[in-house]
Amino acid sequence: MTKFYLLVKRFLPVLVLASCCSVALAQSRTVSGKVTSADDALSIPGANILEKGTVNGTVTDADGNFKISVGDNATLVFTFVGFATQEIVVGSQSVVSVTLKSDVTSLSEVVVTGYGTQEKKELTSAITSVKSADFNKGTVNDPMQLLQGKVAGLAIARPGGDPNGKSTIRLRGIATFGANSEPLIVIDGVIGGSLSTVDPNDIASMDVLKDASAAAIYGSRGGSGVIIITTKTGKVGKMQVSYNGSTNTESIARSIPVMDAATYRKVPGAVDLGASTDWLKTVTQTSHSQVHNLSVSAGNASTQYRASINYRNANGIAINSGFQQLNARLNLTQKALRDRLTFTLNLSSSSKDAKYGFKESFRYAVLSNPTLPVYDNTLTSPTAGGLFGGYAERAIFDYFNPLSIAQQGKADGTDSRLLVSLNTEYDFSDFVPGLRASAFYSSQRESDFRAEYYNKTAKFRGYGRNGLATQQTDRRNTELFESVVNYQRNISS
Repeated sequence: MTKFYLLVKRFLPVLVLASCCSVALAQSRTVSGKVTSADDALSIPGANILEKGTVNGTVTDADGNFKISVGDNATLVFTFVGFATQEIVVGSQSVVSVTLKSDVTSLSEVVVTGYGTQEKKELTSAITSVKSADFNKGTVNDPMQLLQGKVAGLAIARPGGDPNGKSTIRLRGIATFGANSEPLIVIDGVIGGSLSTVDPNDIASMDVLKDASAAAIYGSRGGSGVIIITTKTGKVGKMQVSYNGSTNTESIARSIPVMDAATYRKVPGAVDLGASTDWLKTVTQTSHSQVHNLSVSAGNASTQYRASINYRNANGIAINSGFQQLNARLNLTQKALRDRLTFTLNLSSSSKDAKYGFKESFRYAVLSNPTLPVYDNTLTSPTAGGLFGGYAERAIFDYFNPLSIAQQGKADGTDSRLLVSLNTEYDFSDFVPGLRASAFYSSQRESDFRAEYYNKTAKFRGYGRNGLATQQTDRRNTELFESVVNYQRNISS
């Protein structure tokens, strides 16, 4: 046994080296070839070649030639923009020539650009189109979250867990016009449409116009880019009824580390008030949210429609924060006069009841003495830091009970949105081939109601002034009328 051990110990390095050499030899096999186009037999420079299942890859040179080292049983994947992906099993081959076919479906895909549309193969500017099948999945309350991480150069951030918080959108960083402004939103042709009027479940596609040439038609308003939202419409066929719902929960994953009561008591000069309180825990909760969506669509040769209704109930991490929202939408297309005249009606309505909570409760939850009790029913003198509606308070500068802020104050609001657009288009091809004219009208009405109330027993903003209540209502009306003439004709050379 000892001799066997010594024999293995002596020859083990040799065996390992031989094994490594064997692997190295297996990986050193070189495959070369050329990539050409099936349409014109011309070489394709810059085509990507990747060994499937690995990060080993290369690209073709100016003449379409390539050379790559691969292992046994390798499969090479060939890709290039505008061409269908092709996989080739190398086997024992040392020379692989590949002919890529044009991806006609991808190049013919229609992309919305300004007041018209273009096929992908005709685009000369930076435009990204994202379809509903590629949207982010899950319980999404903000339409912009559908695009998060999907478009290069588009940054979408929603800091914190506030369900009423608005996403910050930046396309290519800070813009020249209106520094730090967000991209222009266009919803079914309505310039500056409110995102609150469209439910994420009703969106069919989103086109992002990135550069100046793509957004030029919108003038300086498109200086920060343009996001064009197209909603779903009815299709020719039998009536279809669709329902989907989802629910989710949210909780704090990581919080600011603060002293607990036991640790605080060890601090020299600590003021021990006799309790052990986790203030962050008192002002937060595990939230539950739900979404329900019901839609009906149908159509024939002359009429297509789609109607939907959406309900959302989202609660926040902070207590007494969240919202309930109800959206309704109707898309109707009607043709007349032998399909020469087309009417397109889009009608959407949104109503949102929100509780905004108080961010100040988090500030004081981090600063509060962990030995202070939440409630204090022993003292009756307000000047001695006694009862403030049953909550414990301290008679020191700039201090308020975090839970008292969240529960004795109210910050509510109601948002209403109504968006109506009508597009009328007539085809004059009977008189002038390729001539079409359209008239578009839209009206957007927005109403925001905000109310705050602070109980007279609440030290935060209410105590000493017999309570405080404020109300504010903002109304905005926007109307738009556009007329467009399109003339398109192919002129043979």
